[in-house]
Amino acid sequence: MAAFVATGCTAARALVAPPPRAALDARPAASAFAGTPLRSARAMVVGSAAPTLAARSWHGATMAVEGVKEPVVPVLMGSKADLPRCRKIADELAALGIRAELHISSAHKTPVRLMAMVRAYEADGRPKVYVAVAGRSNALSGMLDCAVKAPVISCPPYSDAFGGADLYSSIRMPSGVAPALVLDPSGAALLAAKILGVTNRGLAAKVGALQKANRDRLYFDDADAQSHMYLRTIADRRTGVNGSCMLESNLGVGRNVRSGKVRDVYELDDETLLLVTTDRQSAFDRVLAAVPYKGQVLNLTSAYWFSVTEDIIPNHMLSVPHPNALIARRCEPFPVEFVVRGYITGSTETSLWKNYAAGSRDYCGLSLPEGLVKNQKLDANVLTPTTKDDAGDRPISPAEIVSLGLMSQADADTCAEAALALFARGQALAAERGLILVDTKYEFGRDSDGTIRLIDEIHTPDSSRYWVAASYAARMAAGKEPENVDKEFLRLWFADACDPYKDEVLPEAPADLVDELSRRYVMLYEIITDKVFEFGRSADSKTVRASLPQ
Repeated sequence: MAAFVATGCTAARALVAPPPRAALDARPAASAFAGTPLRSARAMVVGSAAPTLAARSWHGATMAVEGVKEPVVPVLMGSKADLPRCRKIADELAALGIRAELHISSAHKTPVRLMAMVRAYEADGRPKVYVAVAGRSNALSGMLDCAVKAPVISCPPYSDAFGGADLYSSIRMPSGVAPALVLDPSGAALLAAKILGVTNRGLAAKVGALQKANRDRLYFDDADAQSHMYLRTIADRRTGVNGSCMLESNLGVGRNVRSGKVRDVYELDDETLLLVTTDRQSAFDRVLAAVPYKGQVLNLTSAYWFSVTEDIIPNHMLSVPHPNALIARRCEPFPVEFVVRGYITGSTETSLWKNYAAGSRDYCGLSLPEGLVKNQKLDANVLTPTTKDDAGDRPISPAEIVSLGLMSQADADTCAEAALALFARGQALAAERGLILVDTKYEFGRDSDGTIRLIDEIHTPDSSRYWVAASYAARMAAGKEPENVDKEFLRLWFADACDPYKDEVLPEAPADLVDELSRRYVMLYEIITDKVFEFGRSADSKTVRASLPQ
């Protein structure tokens, strides 16, 4: 900036105005703006595919770009030392689908070349925002802002060589010069995208999605940090210091109809059932462990989802007298589980991915294409029903449900339609909370009035798979498993430690994994319902019975 102070405003304006022809002719041949080989003046393009040299040729001080005018962010740096910082900005822009073009040109050392480049950009007609990366004596962002109509963002690199004083020239711009100052490269890219998004709805939507993902990441991390504080309480329940896990119930009321994988069902009268959700952890059609507070989480989570989906299909819930207990309308269950999937994943014998990886392309009546990747999002949600056999679940097609006499066509259609609608509602509400509802299962039954109702449970971490939305894309790109908030990690441990389908005796689940599963279940309940989980209620049979209406 010293040169501007010494020579006055006239010299500074001369840099902005078109230079004399002789000045352009006197440029070093290495600049090569007039030829198609760009050499040292070439644009380092990051983002969408670069156009051919013929479509992006320099003619004196004009760059001609043919075709659709897509947004561009020229990123100008003072020296090669700034290249890593500029590449970070370009990578962030590329993630939003924005083309970045990187150039090295110093306002102090090559001002004529810089201004020729700027005039070419101003003439090409593309929507743009400039980013200047230069520090210490930052003339670059000031010169740019004076010379262009588009916004300029200054993102100077920090150096402690001057105790931070090298940022002063970026902070203290003269009047009439107004580049935005953003010190973080990611922030500079985001601001550029926001500005371009003002007139580009598609880009604005991408920015909104990015900001939501950032918020979701913070919300999830906060819930994760808070729930880690519960581990001591969870361990105390597991070891019997503070109550004990409920493996089974013995209420002495009504008639015990059956004990399922997780729930004990009592018949209170001809029209009413009592469902007691225990802490039994089931997978591979086996009981794997007793998980503290699991029964309360499942019961209360189902109660929440029953209440927010009853406009889609009636359900069996009448009341929740205790965190582990639900009083329900008695229904005759259909012998089919309606499994809905939005992604191809899973490790069990009935999972879509395990069957696909084994070579199956015709699954539950679906014709699956080649080339699917584990954990990939499907083009549309799909229905993959299974039977409810005592010997284990078996995949079945919708057509077989009817042909085998398991359900009538009308009933099957009603349940299938409801299952897909329930899943779509669950996905939408989960997305609002930063989660992906990956897959789940629904059960239906008919009451004494002939009404088909949703029964059992809905969207619990036991019946459903949840992933963290904020990290899904990045982890998929890196070939990693998605962050899950369900029991999949415990299933994977048993799958690695034994053959859970064939081994007669299973190894004991590690205590730290059991406690971690409990923590995740509680965390998921709090994220979904936006309520604080109450640990105080005892889960023994006496307490549950005392809570029942007399």
